[in-house]
Amino acid sequence: MSGAGRNRQRGGQKPSGSQEKHGRRDRGGPGAGTKGGSPKRYEKNGSGVGRRNERAGRSDQDKRGELRDRGNGRATPIRGSGSSKGAAESRGGKGVSGVNSYPLLPMGRIKGEWMDIRLPDDLAGAPMSAIGKHLPLQPKLVTRLAQNRGCLVQGSNLRLHLFPRETRDYPSDWMELNILYEDEFTLVVNKPAGIEVHPSEKGQRKTLAHAVAAYYEMTGKDLRVRHVHRIDKDTTGPVLYAKNEFAHYQYDKGMREKSIGRVYLALVEGNVEGDKGRIDKPIGQDRHHSTRRRVSETGDPAVTHYEVVERFADHTLVRLHLETGRTHQIRVHMAAINHPLAGDGLYGGKRGIIARQALHGERLIWHHPWTGEKQSAVAPLPDDFLQALNKLRIQ
Repeated sequence: MSGAGRNRQRGGQKPSGSQEKHGRRDRGGPGAGTKGGSPKRYEKNGSGVGRRNERAGRSDQDKRGELRDRGNGRATPIRGSGSSKGAAESRGGKGVSGVNSYPLLPMGRIKGEWMDIRLPDDLAGAPMSAIGKHLPLQPKLVTRLAQNRGCLVQGSNLRLHLFPRETRDYPSDWMELNILYEDEFTLVVNKPAGIEVHPSEKGQRKTLAHAVAAYYEMTGKDLRVRHVHRIDKDTTGPVLYAKNEFAHYQYDKGMREKSIGRVYLALVEGNVEGDKGRIDKPIGQDRHHSTRRRVSETGDPAVTHYEVVERFADHTLVRLHLETGRTHQIRVHMAAINHPLAGDGLYGGKRGIIARQALHGERLIWHHPWTGEKQSAVAPLPDDFLQALNKLRIQ
């Protein structure tokens, strides 16, 4: 079981068995992490991705530097998720939802299953109906906590039972995990190609959900596996998990309100016209193929933005931003404009340069469920994608 859970992919070192003061970890590259609860900044270069622009006459060094500046291979440690300072100020005196007119209480200290908050004088001893207006918790959760003695007010001290021990909902399957970010509310895992985020049929094993369950078991966390979004089996990149009910509610809300951002890199066939573009084409089920999707006037609205990163003789590397999250959206949209993804046999791509669809989740952007601070994690390009780019560069 030495390869389980925390081992990093691509030669990363195993983290030590020690735990940070507040259980916080910021990961994503060799040597990254925290010590004593303080985040450590680092950069991971050498992704091999650059931009070519012969018309501008820039040097190779300039091109590589440009992409690094744009964030490829860089993880962003986030300040203050374990601290109460500045939580209310970061949201302009409003709750995370942006509609709460009451000042938000700063995040308190987490002790085991509880969060302890020091109440201001004007709320000391107040009923939960009044205190709850200053918390980013959904009203139903506040009510349930109060009914189950999960909200305890003792003078100026408020205790919230936000991190209860839960029955695990997936059996453990041990495999290496590349964890890009973790704190008390959130886990972000860099999914490799070839495994699904969760089972697609009864009895299926060896999915990312089973690997996350194994990681929770190995690190002594009794938690359910709560994925917030999905990516295709052969697509690589970050997957966001909520570690408790409160965070799951906030992240589901963020998905509905489109405040969770996902940025992808894709290698497509042909020479994409222009440096950027917008694809606004509805997507529906293909009646003749159970797993395919297609552009359809009766489908669900779908919008994809793309920009050219690097051009090759007969391929183009593009960066894509999603407004919507339809199944196979990028694959369908790029094929619809006659630029299928390299390796994507389902949508017309050839597999001469790479054996799967050349699609990678480069960056995930979300907001801290309590403070609302913007957080992000960046996943480096996997080896097969890098090798495909290097082959094209020497042609």
